[in-house]
Amino acid sequence: MTWAEARMLAYGAARPIGSRSVPLHDAAGLTLAEDLRTLRPVPAFDTAAMDGFAVSGPGPWRIRGIARAGTAWRGTLGAGDGVEISTGALVPSGAVAVLPKELASFADGRLLGPGQPEGRHIRRMGEDAAAGDRLAPAGTRIGPALTGLAAACGHDTLPIRPRPRVGLLVSGDELDLSGVPGAGRVRDALGPLIPALVAELGGETLSSRHVPDQPAGGLAAAVHARHDAEVVVVTGSTSVGDTDQLRRLLADAGARLVIDTVACRPGHPMLLALLRTGRWVVGLPGNPYAALVAARTLLGPLIAGLSGRPLAPLPHLPVRGRAQTSPGLTRVVPVSWAGDEARIAGGHGAAFLRGAAVADALAALPPGWTDGDPAPLLLQGG
Repeated sequence: MTWAEARMLAYGAARPIGSRSVPLHDAAGLTLAEDLRTLRPVPAFDTAAMDGFAVSGPGPWRIRGIARAGTAWRGTLGAGDGVEISTGALVPSGAVAVLPKELASFADGRLLGPGQPEGRHIRRMGEDAAAGDRLAPAGTRIGPALTGLAAACGHDTLPIRPRPRVGLLVSGDELDLSGVPGAGRVRDALGPLIPALVAELGGETLSSRHVPDQPAGGLAAAVHARHDAEVVVVTGSTSVGDTDQLRRLLADAGARLVIDTVACRPGHPMLLALLRTGRWVVGLPGNPYAALVAARTLLGPLIAGLSGRPLAPLPHLPVRGRAQTSPGLTRVVPVSWAGDEARIAGGHGAAFLRGAAVADALAALPPGWTDGDPAPLLLQGG
């Protein structure tokens, strides 16, 4: 299937995981499970928007008292009356406007200043939102501003969907897990890369484990042991070579193969399957850049679907540079910003991360793309 179809299918196949409530200080980075609504009008009372004097009728005015934020003046103003007031304080009954302090003066014990239009410098009750108004829809990713908004509206907790849990299995007999690899050996890049990417996508990696190709059957045991994760990511072992075990174990387990290869390069072969237990298996190629492309193609949309978030539309920009394209295939390349365009970065072979490591985005060049044509962008870092 096409690259765009694979993203949509990976997203649409997932069902949001269960919800729970958490304190506001634990909610950042999670996803709203229900609409966030106001518990009362915002603001909850008529509020002074300036330091100055709440006044009634035309001046001069007689000062009757002081109203501070958190300490109300409880009287009622008649024509010719005023109270000194601070920003954020409750506007007294009878006040029609707030005269800013910098416009005020006194003579013979009376407040003087230019007349203010009715409602000037007063934020009326419910001006921002009425009681019960929706402030953010379910599926919104919770950021600092939303936690502050929830607190300002009186919420102590938020209903959230927790981060989808991921178990990572890195396969391959040729891998060294630390240090400089020896002759004929390869340093594992995906053990560090995938958990960081999962966190960026909104998931949580529970553990990362290296699974050798031999003895046969080790990968199947490792996959079926992950009862604590909604998603099992397997790197390598997705092809049909003698040492590749993933497809065989999925067939033996009666798994439903949702996506089997995608018409994009790099990233081949990749797959998405659903085990009978309800756990998802994402198969990524072993080459590091190919695995990154495949993870952003399948794992990112899957995590969004499990989180109950919408799959955000991808921005499009003209992309300039040289890239090898093939009929019927999407070519995914790292790009960097260049004004209102994106330029292809070098070093984007399937096995190398040099370009992606310093790029701003990955551009999905559609079949038939030529230099300067627009392409959808997968933003890195979000």
